[in-house]
Amino acid sequence: MNTETEGIESIDKEFPKIGERLNAATVDGIIIVGFIILISLLFSNFEEVANSWRISAFVFVFFLYDPIFTSLFGGTLGHMMFNLSVSRLSNEKRKLSFPSAILRFIIKASLGIISLFTINNNENKMAIHDMAVGSVMVYRNTKSKA
Repeated sequence: MNTETEGIESIDKEFPKIGERLNAATVDGIIIVGFIILISLLFSNFEEVANSWRISAFVFVFFLYDPIFTSLFGGTLGHMMFNLSVSRLSNEKRKLSFPSAILRFIIKASLGIISLFTINNNENKMAIHDMAVGSVMVYRNTKSKA
């Protein structure tokens, strides 16, 4: 493959749009509510639940769901549902490390929707939280152009 072809491929490469990313986030929000309901139902089966279990469940649901799924599977369940994946900008075949996924999540959660304002202003459609850790949102399976 020559360099001219490589340049054309990078220009033609499609990245997920803001709407797709928001749809995935909405699904993740629903999944988090589902986790809360399931955990509540589970805990209600016991007469007494230690505070350490309650705290662990809270930390998992609100702080670790996104980083764990992103680092292990390349994205959350919402991402997977919309054929999206988070990978390293330097190598799209590699997932983020867990520390990078945590930092990405902290920035994303702190900035909220503001983090998405930069998506249309750069070649790789990176949000602020992607820029901060060197990640990029891509399609899991190459999206074919119709």
